[in-house]
Amino acid sequence: MSARGRSYRYVGPVELKAVVRPGSGGCRISSTAEFGSWIAERSAAELAEPFTFVVGTDGVLRLAPRRSEHVACAGGAMVLSAGEIGFVREADRWAVSEVSNQSTGYCPDVTSWPELARALDDVGLGRPPGFTHKVVFRRCPDCQEHNIVREDDFVCVFCGSDLPAAWNVDPTV
Repeated sequence: MSARGRSYRYVGPVELKAVVRPGSGGCRISSTAEFGSWIAERSAAELAEPFTFVVGTDGVLRLAPRRSEHVACAGGAMVLSAGEIGFVREADRWAVSEVSNQSTGYCPDVTSWPELARALDDVGLGRPPGFTHKVVFRRCPDCQEHNIVREDDFVCVFCGSDLPAAWNVDPTV
């Protein structure tokens, strides 16, 4: 664990991480002004969909187009949180309209919310009290496949084994 919280290593397909180049990460957003500049460059079509986000181990939000890989957004590095995020203009400021921890490359636990909340607060964005859509990830102890747990059914979709109640996706943690 980092001083800020649990960090997540990329656990997705190695070929996706292999094409990530240094300096190719998502747009670093550490202030209201940086977010304002970034969001002003987005088209109406882009704003209609959620964006890819990561929170780096430095606690800073990084954003990329929705179809970007999280590992590319993170520049191949470890993250404190990852998922998809949408924005809406509310009166005099921007706010988060929807947000999830949906990242099959990092498979962050739902407990990664406080790291994202801090990053959003640092930027001055309005936000919900938690993920608007929570994704529960688990690694099967028998076949080692990554699973998304649906409707509290902690059973591996690949081999039928029971999945653990606690997050266990990264075997090195």
